[in-house]
Amino acid sequence: MSRPHVAILGAGPAGAGAAWWLRRSGKADVTLIEREPRVGGQTASFDLAGVRVDHGSHRLHPASPPHILEDIRFLLGDDLLDRPRHGRIRLRGRWLHFPLKPFNLATHLPPSFTVGVGLDALSKVLSLSQRNENETFESILLRGLGKTICRDFYFPYARKLWGLPTSELSPIQARRRVSAGSLAKMIRKVLPLPGGRAPAARKGRFFYPREGFGQITTAIASAAQELRANIRLDTTVDQITLADKVGVGVRSEGATTTINADHIWTTLPVTSLVRMIRPTAPSHVMEASGRIHYRGMVLIYLVLDQDQFTPFDAHYFPEETMPLSRLSEPKNYAARTEPKGRTVLCGEWPCRVGDDVWNAGDDELSRRARDALDRCGLPVRSTVLEVLTKRLPCAYPLYKRDYEQQFRIVDDWVEGLDRILTFGRQGLFAHDNTHHALAMAHAAVECLRDDGSFDRDRWSEHRREFESHVVED
Repeated sequence: MSRPHVAILGAGPAGAGAAWWLRRSGKADVTLIEREPRVGGQTASFDLAGVRVDHGSHRLHPASPPHILEDIRFLLGDDLLDRPRHGRIRLRGRWLHFPLKPFNLATHLPPSFTVGVGLDALSKVLSLSQRNENETFESILLRGLGKTICRDFYFPYARKLWGLPTSELSPIQARRRVSAGSLAKMIRKVLPLPGGRAPAARKGRFFYPREGFGQITTAIASAAQELRANIRLDTTVDQITLADKVGVGVRSEGATTTINADHIWTTLPVTSLVRMIRPTAPSHVMEASGRIHYRGMVLIYLVLDQDQFTPFDAHYFPEETMPLSRLSEPKNYAARTEPKGRTVLCGEWPCRVGDDVWNAGDDELSRRARDALDRCGLPVRSTVLEVLTKRLPCAYPLYKRDYEQQFRIVDDWVEGLDRILTFGRQGLFAHDNTHHALAMAHAAVECLRDDGSFDRDRWSEHRREFESHVVED
């Protein structure tokens, strides 16, 4: 019996991982299709002025499933570095180490903040806080963390990241995005107590590839290619046709062709997927898809004429007066010292596609970013040798209060399509880390039976497991 042919759309971690594991298992022939000239998607790395940089700040977390971490170690070997986390977060004008450390908290927290948290904790003990039927991101965190932490950290950060009042965000946002949703959980994350999310020896550390975070997906894709996966870069998907064999209409080098396959596995944004499918989706599905939104982001890179800007790998800015949500220095992630006399800063600027930030020119964004850094006590004093921006239209799924109903309509319709599978961060509209996306790919390969059919019941079980994913940061 011949092997089935699986066409995989999108060569980010999920797509590349699925291609590799399908070929390694011998279950299917694979064509991996990617619009960009490189694999990796939003986790790709590239060279800028001789410095290896990422699309924002990325880490491989110790919470990665053991089988995923084992495969990455197999591919990268000594290039997978074990690094200490050394970041800072700004709170009420003061810098705190991030991840949080007990002694640093005790000596650097503003006294008024400490008193406020203590009073909030006492209030929780003395009152019986009740759940309500109309929970939101705001109500869940207020009940779990108290007013002080919410007012000074989570709420302003949330408004900046997602561009909405916290009362308009779904409670799912709190459960999937905030790993410490109560004071008790927050204490367990800070202190090396039993019951923490990672072993005490692993807290405050991360894995990072020597050649940038994108080396993970590059290595996976190379391994898939060695096993004869067909990888097509610079290829745009225009249309997906449902017929005897599913077809993918693609454009590459000015030519339009159709790739026929037995299965199409897609990691593209689910909203884009719906628009591509022919015959056209029912009107109620198209309408629901139009109510599902992603949050955009502009990445601004400043090439500086100095060895190092600060010794910290990342700075976090919850306050709304600072437009950047995070600033990273890529050289520090892998402890690079080369090239001498040059470093790069990467600022993450949440926005909406088409707004004034999205449409601003590089010089304007550079000026505004440097002014904001100066106000935070991080002035850029060296010469800015180069400015580069990259725009990510689908940086984060936007979990508005009504999104669950709209997503369910779209997801149910896509799940009902024979031989179409959507997975990965964008495909399942999920706030997830790279190790979560790879776990989805591994699960999908597991569900492809030896006879070429797909086990939908087993996939549904995995989907329920995916709902327990919580973002690590």
